[in-house]
Amino acid sequence: MSSRWSHQLIEWKPSLMGHFKPEAMQEDLHRQGKLGWERVPIIVPAPIAPAMMVFKKAQ
Repeated sequence: MSSRWSHQLIEWKPSLMGHFKPEAMQEDLHRQGKLGWERVPIIVPAPIAPAMMVFKKAQ
């Protein structure tokens, strides 16, 4: 039995100093969880690149 999945990508860009706002990221993660999305682990290729979060949800 196979499942069909929907996928969503959220991108957080670092500030000019290369930092991310943890509070904003946490709010986005909680919001997606409440909507039924599950985060999928991914590999980020560069440390200064935007943070990418991929989510999946069964249809």
